Amino acid sequence: MAQLTPIQLLLPVQVDAAVSPANWIDSVVAFGIISGAAGLCALVVFPLTGALSDRTTSRFGRRRPWIAVGALLFAAALALLGYQNAIVAVGVLWCFALSGFCMLTAALTAVISDQVPVSQRGTVSGWMSAPQAIGVILGVALVTFLALGQVVGYLVVSIALLVLVCPFLLLLPDEVLPVGERAPLTVRSFVAGLWIDPRTHPDFGWTLLGRVLVNLGNALGTTLLLYFLTYGLLVDDPEDGLLGLTLVYMVFVILASVILGNLSDRLGRRKSFVFVAAALQGVAALVLAFVPSFEAALVAAALLGIGYGCFLSVDQALATQVLPAQEDRGKDLGIMNIATAVPQAFAPLVGALAVAASGGFAALFVAAGIAALLGAVAIIPVRSVR
Repeated sequence: MAQLTPIQLLLPVQVDAAVSPANWIDSVVAFGIISGAAGLCALVVFPLTGALSDRTTSRFGRRRPWIAVGALLFAAALALLGYQNAIVAVGVLWCFALSGFCMLTAALTAVISDQVPVSQRGTVSGWMSAPQAIGVILGVALVTFLALGQVVGYLVVSIALLVLVCPFLLLLPDEVLPVGERAPLTVRSFVAGLWIDPRTHPDFGWTLLGRVLVNLGNALGTTLLLYFLTYGLLVDDPEDGLLGLTLVYMVFVILASVILGNLSDRLGRRKSFVFVAAALQGVAALVLAFVPSFEAALVAAALLGIGYGCFLSVDQALATQVLPAQEDRGKDLGIMNIATAVPQAFAPLVGALAVAASGGFAALFVAAGIAALLGAVAIIPVRSVR
């Protein structure tokens, strides 16, 4: 709710008001630049937080302190963001907000590798993916149906974030790392650790590449939907249209992530699920490109939801099984998380450039489809996981 409601609805509207563009493409480009700047923050924060949490010796555990700090930073930045009308202030605070999200997510993802047996990781990842979908539905529905303004909209999602993180912080058992077992961390060793040689660890490399491509394709197909409905399809009420598409998309995300994540565990297979999930997203994007109507968009939303829901759960399980070293799993999963958050951050900029260059949305969705289909192909060479 806290990450995707701003991206899908609150931030585009806020940017549009701050820019007051003569041409709607200017607003799309401004939104893309802000998202790209936040993506640069994610490039650093994800692996750094993962590496630090691997070495945290707090009596509260390794991961829990970073979950708490990330949630507080995320919520504070969102609350302040609602009061901003200047485009520079909006950009700076969104960078802080996404940095808090990265801290929170890096620690949460490491918990799966810490505590969940391999045979249950598809199921658990599915149950982590489903609430993401529910959060987006609730967030967009609250802002749309209750006609919440900019300030109240951001405050609602920031408060909900803190309330819903608290039970996890209070109830989660988190192993304490003895001081004597803490590995040293220097700037040189951290920077060196960011490079994982794909020749030495090819499965990690292929999984990372597939994740980058699929998430880029998904983000290209979804982050500019409000602009597509407003200026591409000329929908009378684009915010209601966005809510309808989001509802269809997220219902299928929830069903696919929970059901197919569990089925992946039962069959002991990951690659075939990830391949089909990525390919479905590619097909959905191409439907949007070549059949530009709201009815076709609803079909594409369903296909995209099935594909991305399956991908969220099974690819997360796959990622935990191709890590080079268990003692660095927080850092390595942080690198994997870059492949999720950074494409989402840079997609609006890439998409805006595609829309600006072509004067329409077809090129955007073709690029989304090609990226997702290439992501499906990238999974094929993985050897250590079925």
